[in-house]
Formats: sequence, structure tokens, C-alpha cells
Amino acid sequence: MRNLWSSLLCSFFLLLTCQMMAQPKDNSPYSRLGLGDPVPQVYAANQGMAGLSAAWHNPYHMNLSNPASLGFLNTTDFEAGVYAKYASLSGGNEAADIWSGNLQYLGLGFPMSNPINDVLERRDRDFSWGMGFALQPFSSVGYDIQTTEVVPAFDTTINIFEGTGGTYRLMWGNGIRYKDLAVGISAGYFFGKLTNSRRVFFQDLGVAYQNDFEDDISLRGWTWDLGAQYRLWLKKAEDEPGRGDKSITFGIFGNLAHPFKTNSSKLYAGVNGSYSDIDTILYETDAPGTGMLPSSLNAGFMYESFQKLKIGAEIDLTQWEQYENTAKPETLSNTWRLALGGEYIPDITSYNNYGKRIRYRFGGFYGTDARSFNSTLTSYGVTFGMGFPVILQRGQTSFVNAALEAGRFGSEEFIRETYVKLTLGFTLNDNGWFYKRKFD
Repeated sequence: MRNLWSSLLCSFFLLLTCQMMAQPKDNSPYSRLGLGDPVPQVYAANQGMAGLSAAWHNPYHMNLSNPASLGFLNTTDFEAGVYAKYASLSGGNEAADIWSGNLQYLGLGFPMSNPINDVLERRDRDFSWGMGFALQPFSSVGYDIQTTEVVPAFDTTINIFEGTGGTYRLMWGNGIRYKDLAVGISAGYFFGKLTNSRRVFFQDLGVAYQNDFEDDISLRGWTWDLGAQYRLWLKKAEDEPGRGDKSITFGIFGNLAHPFKTNSSKLYAGVNGSYSDIDTILYETDAPGTGMLPSSLNAGFMYESFQKLKIGAEIDLTQWEQYENTAKPETLSNTWRLALGGEYIPDITSYNNYGKRIRYRFGGFYGTDARSFNSTLTSYGVTFGMGFPVILQRGQTSFVNAALEAGRFGSEEFIRETYVKLTLGFTLNDNGWFYKRKFD
């Protein structure tokens, strides 16, 4: 087992490097605005339930969105996820089909004491502490758009807009639980780079310069989140938790506005077709700037029939009107998102029917987008998910989680995106950490 986890940790740090170097592979016109397209901050198990995270906790899965949930973690948990997405873009008389995919998240969580020790020592612990680390994208920029404008008696102008990059968060969270109340805090380092360019061609002029405009913005700053969860028992076994136990968990997490710093470069120039002659219009490098990430609040509840059924709802409010970026000034709108979801396990104790042990997940969501202008950009869809338990060494259960999301985003007045997204998450659990071996 030691060799297994050593190899796993090496793979973890290798994948961290890959994640930091990876660039989004997408063509989303709206990602030109703000920080780009927001990336879900939840893992595959949650995505199958429409992203519920405020009141969700699980002894075998990490939920760093609400750090208080780490207090309910009972095993060392390594999480990794990838996604593939198909989108159909339509606007006016134009349409395009886009395929994209990337690594979505990496995480490692563990309880600071091993529950096996408590069982062997016949001790009932009221206090528990969990810790987690994660690296995941916060936003992504990826677009390649060409427009043509015909000016009678003059020329045909071709504009090419391109953008790449994104932002990320490296996070460290802690959750402390006393009986059924848990509180948590997570701190994160926010960083990334956004590149936006525009090229203008004059199609009919024989000898003419094309205009190139390129902006590079590097961002960095610190973030933090606070969270709490409280589990209210509706029915509880007197000796130990059992199949008939029922409870409602209330959860909340959020943060205040976070400042960040930027370092930007601009190169505006006119060049000939072979780039042998360049007429620089503006050149600026290492220009310092500041910005502000918005405050947010997420609150919800989840009803649970132990190891059988979970049903919950939550609302997310984000004050994007607080967003600032002196390197790229823009006005954004406040957003809200409402999500409903659940999970059903037919029979977790079944030994001869694997399908009854699978976790079946479902959900739906509706919300607005911060990049709204004359009309409101909306996002809505449905989700389906499945959690496949896998028995590894020493009888420890790990999981392969799949989440399918189908939805629409955008506006009929501008560009509408209809998409299907598949996320695969891999959860490797091991209860050997912090295990005290005793010899007679």
C-alpha cells in the first residue's frame, strides 16, 4: 500500500504541472468578457446533482466548495476529473459545432485522525478534523471568431478575434466538526493569464497594412471562503447509524470581495502581409494594475435517508457588480443560480446485484450570467450522474463517478449555446493513513 500511495502522490504532482500548463480547448465567444467562462468548482459526484455543495457531505468524497464538509470525511480521498463537451453555437444566420475537453480538477483530502483507531480503541469521538488540497480552473478563455464587414465603394474588412488562457485556484481547506455541527475555512492562491487579440484585414486593397492588437494580462491574488453545516436528526438509531436514519443538513458558505493584482502588456501595430515591416502604434509592457473578485453567498439544505436517498436544493448569489480590473475595465452584472438535485441507492447491501449498489444522481438548475448587457444571459439545464463503487485493496471502496449535463446558455438576441457535457471523476480512497498499528 505504501508503494501504491507513493506512486499516486507522484502522479498527483505530475498532473498538477499538467493542469497548470494546460490551455482550454474551446470556442466560446462570451469568454472574451470578464475573466472568461466560469468553471464549476464542484467534483463529478456533485455535478450529477446539479452542482449541489452547500449542504452536501460524504465520508468518501471531498467537497472543498464548502470546507465545513471536510469535518465529515472518514478516509483519505484522492480526486481527479476530466471532461468532454459538445456545443452548438447559433447566432443570426450562422452556426458552428464545437468539441472541447480538458482536465477539470485535482484534489487530495484526509481526516487528521483515522476512524479505524477509534473502532479498535472502542472510543466514540465527538470531534473530528479534515483537511484538503486542490488545484482547479476558476475560469477559461477560448475563442476564435471571424467577422466580415462590407463597406460599399471602399473595401471588405475582415476581423479575427482570438483568445486563450484562464485562471486557476490552488486551495487549502480545513473543516472541524463537533457532533453534528461543522465549520470550515479554505484559503486559495488565485492566478492565471488571459490573452486577447484582434486582427483586421482589408481584403481588396492590393498593398495595405493589417492591424494587430494584442493584450496579455497576468493575474494573481489570495482568496478565502468560510462555511458551516449542521445536521439535524429526524430519526436516529440509538446504538449506531443505520439504514432507517433520517436527517436534514443545512449548509452555507461564502466570501467577501477579494483584491488581486495584474501585470499587463499591450502591442498594437500595423504589419504587412509577410510581417517584414511593422509599424508600432502602441507598445506597453509590465504595466501594474489592480482588480477585485466579487463576494458570494451559497446556502441550501439536503434531506437524507441514510445510504438510500438524498434530495436537496440551494441558491447561489454573486455580486459581480463589485468586479474590477484596471487592465481591462468592464461592467458586469450580479448573478443568481438555483439548483435542485438528489441521489438514490437501490440497495447498498446487495451482494449479487451490482446495479443496486450504484449511486443514481439527478438534478436541474437555472441562473443568470455576469456578462449580461442589453438582455440577460441565462443558463439552464438538467444533469444525470452515476457513481460506480470499486472495491480495491483491504476491502476499501473507491468510485468512478460520471456526470452528464445538457443545457443552454446565452441569449436569443446574440449567441445561443446548446451543449452536452460529460465529466468523469475518479475517487481513490484509502483508510491506512494515520493508522496506529499495535503489537502485542
